[in-house]
Amino acid sequence: MTTPVRDLPLLLLGSGADPASERGVDCPGELPAASDPALVERARAAKAALGDRVFVLGHHYQRDEVIRFADVTGDSFKLAQQAAARPEAPYIVFCGVHFMAESADILTAAHQRVILPDLGAGCSMADMATFDQVEECWDVLEDAGIADDVVPVTYMNSSADIKGFVGRHGGVVCTSSNARRALDWAYGKGKKVLFLPDQHLGRNTAVLEMGLSLDDCVVYSPHRREGGLTHRQLRDAKMILWRGHCSVHGRFSKESVDDVRARVPGVNVLVHPECRHEVVTAADRIGSTEYIIKAIEAAEPGSSWAVGTELNLVRRLANAHPDKNVMFLDKTVCYCSTMNRIDLPHLVLSLETLAAGKVENVIEVDEETAHYARVALDQMLALP
Repeated sequence: MTTPVRDLPLLLLGSGADPASERGVDCPGELPAASDPALVERARAAKAALGDRVFVLGHHYQRDEVIRFADVTGDSFKLAQQAAARPEAPYIVFCGVHFMAESADILTAAHQRVILPDLGAGCSMADMATFDQVEECWDVLEDAGIADDVVPVTYMNSSADIKGFVGRHGGVVCTSSNARRALDWAYGKGKKVLFLPDQHLGRNTAVLEMGLSLDDCVVYSPHRREGGLTHRQLRDAKMILWRGHCSVHGRFSKESVDDVRARVPGVNVLVHPECRHEVVTAADRIGSTEYIIKAIEAAEPGSSWAVGTELNLVRRLANAHPDKNVMFLDKTVCYCSTMNRIDLPHLVLSLETLAAGKVENVIEVDEETAHYARVALDQMLALP
């Protein structure tokens, strides 16, 4: 006997299970509560004991149990800047992922120590471009005779090694908010751009904001010989995109957009530019995490919004704006699994360890890499 499949609402705020999602996944819209009910009090007590000696940063994609203890919330670059603006705090506890803590270490003073509560909190996108792979790519560009025409641009969501590489080669770091400005600057210096490591942000910015065509873009794969491209393709291209992506934003599909439009009359589809090109072209509005937050804040009461970004943030926006119908763009679970490694037990351990006079899980970038990464970051800050 076949069980009929009925139309289900988005499973954001609790409505059972979606048979079309991964096997065994129930999506009630809540992460499990902390296993120890005393953890909240322990975190509060340890943070109070440390006082001004600790500054806790919380990325927008963190779970609520961690965000409640953050002194500042924001995206990765904003948080790194906030850390640098607190030189009186010797300890920076970064509730985010590894590349973010590296950026904070690069921007903070020498006497400050940046602590990542769980060293396993990485970023799949950042891990898709290693230093050796990018060095090999540059060799390919030199063999093709175009390296002198190429300006490297790396997204903030990259390792310190990649930021350092870009700084050594006269490039710039960008965020999802200023990618257009960074690319304008790069094309003022050279004829081509090597965009790392997120192909979707690079493609979407080049095509939707700068007037390049999809044919102007080629994708370099570090897992294929010479990137899977001929020298002719590299010479003809204006944008060389690294084959990398966000494991969260890459899950949204054109079908997700079509589905929500069919079920929710008048819905506004708002997505992050890390989404695939066919998703952003089908959406109503596209913008960075900060843009998404501001758009929901400014939205008319009673309006409906399907948001294509990490689920912790979407849930937080829905709870903060009950006068608006804020929902998740997809029906399947889409937390950032590595970001969620920073949970309350890990935060408590970091705070209590610091309160006991021990400093563990310190993120340190070597001096030479930090110097050149800072060059690329400073160039970003100098963008018009």
